[in-house]
Amino acid sequence: QVQLGESGGGLVQPGDSLGLSCVASRRAFADDAVAWFRQVPGKEREFVAAIRWRSNSPFYGDSPGRGRFTIARDNAKNVVYLQMYRLKPEDTAVYYCATGLQSERITTAMEYQYWGQGTQVTVSS
Repeated sequence: QVQLGESGGGLVQPGDSLGLSCVASRRAFADDAVAWFRQVPGKEREFVAAIRWRSNSPFYGDSPGRGRFTIARDNAKNVVYLQMYRLKPEDTAVYYCATGLQSERITTAMEYQYWGQGTQVTVSS
């Protein structure tokens, strides 16, 4: 069983930057993809970014954070980061990291087997 833990959420103002971290309980990322999703009440989880651990290749697809968010990994620490810039009120959500991709549908939440508990990001003036 893989356990993931997110940290770094908080309350920031529009235009600010914020960094999130996701750490695994063991070296669970080695042959996998790790993704960030976000969710607001009443809506489905939305894909934000993903990274292929072995190739260190980021993927943003049509994410609303494309161009403002950066995903990166630290192999030695077994941590995945999401650095968010120029935050907007619409970025307010609970942010989750996930791994255990079951298919090639990297932007689909239901294809991930393991999830963290989430961390709240609130962007408000």
